[in-house]
Amino acid sequence: MKLPNILLTGTPGVGKTTLGKELASRSGLKYINVGDLAQEGQLYDGYDEEYGCPILDEDRVVDELEDQMREGGVIVDYHGCDFFPERWFHIVFVLRTDNSILYKRLETRGYNEKKLQDNIQCEIFQVLYEEARASYREEIVHQLPSNEPEQLEDNINQISKWIEQWVKDHNS
Repeated sequence: MKLPNILLTGTPGVGKTTLGKELASRSGLKYINVGDLAQEGQLYDGYDEEYGCPILDEDRVVDELEDQMREGGVIVDYHGCDFFPERWFHIVFVLRTDNSILYKRLETRGYNEKKLQDNIQCEIFQVLYEEARASYREEIVHQLPSNEPEQLEDNINQISKWIEQWVKDHNS
């Protein structure tokens, strides 16, 4: 049976991981957090002193994911999207969070002031939404609000309905 590949993207702290794990649990699709994958496989290309984090080796990440993406049925979670091949995803969801809520979430994570401000600006200027629209067909890119627990449930239900319809349309 053919299953869709889904990309969850957005600024750090918008709820991609929470949504992705719950969606995978309910849908049976495989969940992959690119940050965790990179850490496990040491898929890095140096260290960014300014932000205090490793630099992702995007080519190695793509190589690592290629076979799984070809098989289908994968939910990918990452805060960037312009390096993934366009052919991989059937739909892209960009999660969005109000700045005041996002600021508190990132502060709780212990982000330094520069990292905090840059991520808030990223959200204000819709950087990841624009990146997704530039990287994928416009009709497959959708924004979802991610401020409150009720919205999480709404998003899971909306995406689950989309998955069901996609499976029907591609397996008959």
